[in-house]
Amino acid sequence: MPLGGVGEIGMNLYLYGLGRGDVRQWLMIDLGVSFPGEKEPGVDLILPDTRFIEEERHNLAGILLTHAHEDHFGAVIDLWSRLRAPVYATPFTAGLLTAKLNEYGLNGQIPLEIVKLGSRFEVGRFDIELVNMAHSIPEPNAVVIRTAAGTAVHTGDWKLDPHPIVGVPTDEPRLRTIGAEGVDALVCDSTNVLREGISPSEADVAETLAEIVAQAQKRVAVTTFASNVARLRSVLAAAERAERHVVIVGRAMHRIVQVAQETGHLPEHVELLTEDDYGYLPREKVVALCTGSQGEPRAALARIAASAHPRVSFAAGDTVVFSSRTIPGNEKAVAAVQNDLSDIGVRIVSDADALVHVSGHPRRGELEQMYDWIRPASVIPMHGEARHLREHAVFARACGVPHTAASRNGVMIRLAPDVPDVIDDVPSGRLYKDGRLYVSADDNTVRERRKLSYVGAVAVSVVLDRRGDIAAEPQVALKGMPDADGDGAPLEEIALQAVAGALAGIPRPRRRDRETVGEAVRRSVRAAIYQAWGKRPICSVLVSVV
Repeated sequence: MPLGGVGEIGMNLYLYGLGRGDVRQWLMIDLGVSFPGEKEPGVDLILPDTRFIEEERHNLAGILLTHAHEDHFGAVIDLWSRLRAPVYATPFTAGLLTAKLNEYGLNGQIPLEIVKLGSRFEVGRFDIELVNMAHSIPEPNAVVIRTAAGTAVHTGDWKLDPHPIVGVPTDEPRLRTIGAEGVDALVCDSTNVLREGISPSEADVAETLAEIVAQAQKRVAVTTFASNVARLRSVLAAAERAERHVVIVGRAMHRIVQVAQETGHLPEHVELLTEDDYGYLPREKVVALCTGSQGEPRAALARIAASAHPRVSFAAGDTVVFSSRTIPGNEKAVAAVQNDLSDIGVRIVSDADALVHVSGHPRRGELEQMYDWIRPASVIPMHGEARHLREHAVFARACGVPHTAASRNGVMIRLAPDVPDVIDDVPSGRLYKDGRLYVSADDNTVRERRKLSYVGAVAVSVVLDRRGDIAAEPQVALKGMPDADGDGAPLEEIALQAVAGALAGIPRPRRRDRETVGEAVRRSVRAAIYQAWGKRPICSVLVSVV
């Protein structure tokens, strides 16, 4: 049963239950976040609503993390206190989680068990085996879940790549062996099911990056997802071949490099320089690795492009490579950074210009191979939007998979025994991390904040005495609204006239009821401003009695 990640890409949280009713034990796979867009103004992170499993946490055996992408492990720090189950992860994922815990001053406060790659162990009543996969981060794992009722394989994020640069290829021999044992359900990544063929290799990207760096006349900067250690290794190799120094720019990039070196995914002897060294290097001898591939305003690249970084700058003739895919919703932010770079005279290279990025998810040819290896009795599509899930189910059946089942967040599906079937649904949704608070997406806070961004706000203060007479001149404050209407009449005066008219229309005895006065004034002010402006602002009225 997913509580996130099905019907969307991001915020992954998958629950596997064993048993019936109150004695059902749960295993959680992944606990990720999503990131806010224009419809969530002021929101810091979007988290899965875990209220169902919070009530069942006495039956939660553990939390298993497949890999260290934020959409798979980014909510652990925020939500673990609600769940309080042991966390299992392989060394690289555990290293990044520990580094984040240290940043938040929470070191040692979450029970973290480091498990070996390819290991087999028990979590409660679940017999777990990890299988090495290829993806765009070190140590991605598929999870084999064996129980007395049947066996499921949860693929996590994966692709087929014979040369992944970091780590090992997807473990075909092991997957074939598991398939021969019998698999009731394959719960499988759907991200690239709309694309034919097989994804290119990280090795192909490495060659392209090497050519770009070798041919560049001035500085080269590469921005990519900091977690893509294979891409970082390719940049290091390209810089070494061109006899250039690598400068790490951005806190997240520094953190990933440190953990990758500690866990053996980056060589410790490589010379990596910092922002402090940047200004002392000849332009033709620099390759900068920068955070900010998604246009994040506080990331290194956006600050450099806006000439706001204290130690790093670009100049005309430099080259910036966007070695990443623009996540849907980030197009405007990325375009803004690229326009700032163009104004400086920087040459921009993206995946539209050259093979500087490949996806970490399987296309149709890879999915077909996975079905052949696993030979599942059923496929449950996950990690995709509605069109991906539907197409994945159609494709699986066309490839000979006997059964598929459509899932959504909060929908409980019986995987075994027998054919998959929907048996229940539970509350699911989203939480917003809003500063230090967590609020439900159903709460009015963000909805009103969104409305404020369109129609502004007006605040009215009315002071009455105990007899209902006006004791002071009403006050009006307008925010996010025009100063005047089309004829030049100030909107503030229009609002004040509406207040006076509303008060005059209320008999004195009824003015003693503050709620009556407040609602009458609110309606009058909104109507007057609508007539003048054509929009109805959020209107707040404070009625005081002295």
